[in-house]
Amino acid sequence: MLENDRIKVAQGQKPCYLLLNQANRHGLVAGASGTGKTVTVKVLAEAFSQAGVPVFMADVKGDVLGIAQPGDDTPAIRERAAKLGAEGWEPAGCPTRRWDMLGGDGIPVRVTVSDMGPDLLSRLLDLTDVQAGVLAVAFRVADDNGMLLIDLKDLRAMLTYLGEHAKDVELTYGRVSSQSIGAIQRALLAVEEEGGDIFFGEPALELTDWLTCDDAGRGIVNVLAAERLMASPRIYAMFLLWMLGELYETLPEVGDVDRPKFVFFFDEAHLLFNDMPKELTDKIVQTVKLIRSKGVGLYFISQSAADIPDAVLAQLSNRIQHGLRAYTPAEQKAVRAATESFRENPAFDAAEALLEVGTGEALVSCLNEDGQPCVVERAKVLPPQCLMAAPSEETVEAVRAASAPLMEKYGQAVDRESPYELINAARAEAAEPDALTKEREALEAERAAFEKEKAAAEAKAQKEAEREAAAAAKAAEREAAKAEAAAQREAERAAREAEHEAERAAKAEAKQREQMAKTVNSVIGQIGREAGRQLMRGLFGNLRR
Repeated sequence: MLENDRIKVAQGQKPCYLLLNQANRHGLVAGASGTGKTVTVKVLAEAFSQAGVPVFMADVKGDVLGIAQPGDDTPAIRERAAKLGAEGWEPAGCPTRRWDMLGGDGIPVRVTVSDMGPDLLSRLLDLTDVQAGVLAVAFRVADDNGMLLIDLKDLRAMLTYLGEHAKDVELTYGRVSSQSIGAIQRALLAVEEEGGDIFFGEPALELTDWLTCDDAGRGIVNVLAAERLMASPRIYAMFLLWMLGELYETLPEVGDVDRPKFVFFFDEAHLLFNDMPKELTDKIVQTVKLIRSKGVGLYFISQSAADIPDAVLAQLSNRIQHGLRAYTPAEQKAVRAATESFRENPAFDAAEALLEVGTGEALVSCLNEDGQPCVVERAKVLPPQCLMAAPSEETVEAVRAASAPLMEKYGQAVDRESPYELINAARAEAAEPDALTKEREALEAERAAFEKEKAAAEAKAQKEAEREAAAAAKAAEREAAKAEAAAQREAERAAREAEHEAERAAKAEAKQREQMAKTVNSVIGQIGREAGRQLMRGLFGNLRR
């Protein structure tokens, strides 16, 4: 809760304040899951907003957006506020905008590939040193040719170009192996599946749109919808690290200020440093050290301070440590490490207290006016004026309506001419003569194939004609043989008929001769008998006389 130039965070034996003029010395909110870290962050964020300081927060569980809605006005909450000395506590929401990296229900957040840079992108793609070197060459070639790598298809096109011109590139930039290019291309596929094809593009985010206040002078709370991003932790971590570097590069030096120009809450901070290469960790440490002079306050939120590198942890001067649970030797060591960094309070043992504090209670130590850590206090965190839980649908709709001007700016993706189009156009232009030659060769090959096919058809027709002629000759020969055989059979039949006829004629003639002989013999016999009778008659007649 804001009280003049300081934020009352909690109340113990003494009130615990975070001074606005010390807020850019960075801070840590740590504690086991369920101990109240999110509520504490809301208390800080709403107070910064009331002080006119723009804020960035990541919403990894969906409840941070509740900062836009006034809190529940219940007797229990008012009693807690009064007991903890939160004078004038009234439910109030903050001016809020919702952003989304994966094309969800929020203002789209996009970054160009060139803006991300080869170092962060190599980390995002989990590349080896050799592959990271090849990726750096791709960026350098693009820069030397005045090409801005906007989205992943631009980077793919550039990598393909390097593979096609590896020998030419090697003379100027060093060896580029096809194996490394293939590995990077495969890694890009994995990033695309996690939503990288949506995140990389234009219009790119202008961080000045986050450094704004509303008409009443309250700082805008920029909430990044990160529920789905937790399934793509590398994209989430790389975006936050890019944003950190971009803030440092963009903002002017302001030195010590009465209040921060911008406050950045890193939720799930351990994701930023998992398997982080030393070179990149050193760069982050340097940025954390120097960005204070830009008027930026960084607040890391994690379950344990051990999740954050010591070099970064040393820069986090304002600390709110919620309860930890120590069931193993490693967890007991983490408890001791968390409490040893506090300025000792003789009234209690910090290590024991850290194991005892309940939800909404913490060990708090912030910087005083002289920039020195205050004695650690065991204190109860004030209730936020905003809603502790996820917002209602009406609040979400109100946030959406308030974001309309920026939605017009960022809502529609733009795909302008970029290396993808330029490289493909150059490839097409270079390939045009070859294409004409190939076309001629194809026509000639087609003509030769046609002639060959024609000759084969003619040869086939010739063979077919020869086969038909041979078949006709054989058929004629067979017909002639049949006719000859028929004629021969007819002649034989005629001969047999003639022979039979001759035999019949001979038989008939013989029979006729035989018949004639019989007739002659019969006549002769009859004549003889008649002559004999006449002779006998004559004889007998003469005898009678």
